[in-house]
Amino acid sequence: MIYKSPAVSVIIPTYNRACSIRRSVQSVLNQTFNDLEVIIIDDGSTDGTKKVLKDFSDKRIRYIRLKEAKGAAVARNIGIKIAVGKFVAFQDSDDEWLPKKLEKQISVFKHMPLGVGVVYSGFWSIKGEERVYKPSLGTIIKEGDIHDELFKGNFITVQSAVVRKECFIKAGMFDESLPRLQDWELWIRISKYYQFKYIDEPLVNVYYSLNSISSDQDALVRAHEIVLEKHFRDIGKNRQLLANRYYYVGKLLCKQKEVRHSRKYFLMALKSYPLNIKFFSVLFISFFGSIFCKKFITKLETFKDYLHAERHIKSTKVKSYKND
Repeated sequence: MIYKSPAVSVIIPTYNRACSIRRSVQSVLNQTFNDLEVIIIDDGSTDGTKKVLKDFSDKRIRYIRLKEAKGAAVARNIGIKIAVGKFVAFQDSDDEWLPKKLEKQISVFKHMPLGVGVVYSGFWSIKGEERVYKPSLGTIIKEGDIHDELFKGNFITVQSAVVRKECFIKAGMFDESLPRLQDWELWIRISKYYQFKYIDEPLVNVYYSLNSISSDQDALVRAHEIVLEKHFRDIGKNRQLLANRYYYVGKLLCKQKEVRHSRKYFLMALKSYPLNIKFFSVLFISFFGSIFCKKFITKLETFKDYLHAERHIKSTKVKSYKND
């Protein structure tokens, strides 16, 4: 009997997600595109995760349990190493894929040249009763060569992406030294060598949980600092872009009431691109304390969101006029 490798390897890292892992796995098994394997890496769970997973009898599932927790990046890398599919997709143990996700993404790959390494989609970010469609309106370039656009911030959630496995050979896997933002940093590296393709519709439901790594703000600041250091040569080619990254780290620190530390980054932002009065204004306001600084930054962000919304409305009207 000749064994045929599945087209897609789906990797699901999990740690103490007995309450949500069933929904996550089932949403993968329910895909209309079913030529896949599901690699579940249990990162040393101490709850009933293993017991829940035993209820699945689908032969496409491969379950591996680590003796102790090593983090999602390590778990995903283990999955990548043993994956046999031509394409690799990632799912989180507390999120949900919509049924036609893989079908639509693999269909795009079939019509794209080999230079397209990643196909990703929009998604619903769900926090309680609130549902927000992402990527946001502020993301200008969503496909093609998105290397520089990614330096502005991450807009690709790992659960929405399907990646050619060869990308990991060329660009490497997840950086296990990062406390957060491992997916963003991976996209930055892959985008140096491959094009990205975007499907503008929500194909994933991403649920926010308070005890997830994404809620650790200290880890977020440190991760941004590491990404800045690691990719300084590329980011530094654009002084305005470099200044914006410094400003972003300063903003995070200010929101954490680390206002003295934030001034260092506001000052570096101002030195990198002195033409932006925002950097000078925030640096000045920071001397009045974290409360004033945080309020000022919040007002700036509200105004920025308003401008993006207005630009989107105008763009939509122009397109509608041309179609008429």
